Amino acid sequence: MSKTTQVKIERKTNPRTSVLIAALKEEARQNEVAIWKDVAKRLEKPGKNYAQVNLSKINRYAKDGETVLIAGKVLGSGLLSKAVTVAAYNFSVTALEKIEEVGGKCLTIEQILEENPKGSGIKILQ
Repeated sequence: MSKTTQVKIERKTNPRTSVLIAALKEEARQNEVAIWKDVAKRLEKPGKNYAQVNLSKINRYAKDGETVLIAGKVLGSGLLSKAVTVAAYNFSVTALEKIEEVGGKCLTIEQILEENPKGSGIKILQ
């Protein structure tokens, strides 16, 4: 009898995620930038393990004018008193409103990848 080993291939059901992971890995290879490879690894995990970061945490760890990246969802809990650029996979409606209220900017990971292919000056929060 021969034994066969079945390998379960983890596939993302959201096509946006698969395309984004491929783009991040390609950008990491082309520009030799480790940050995009790190973000791709975080997004390869199951969706239930994605980061969920509240505005209060962003306010605590980000400086005024800084760019932060969340490989997951930004939630609107807490106060934000700094004008920061936040790039994330997803935003709650409340988080979007509060970030823009204080003069901040909300970007998708795709947008920050396009705007800053070298990944310079980006802080990852989880």
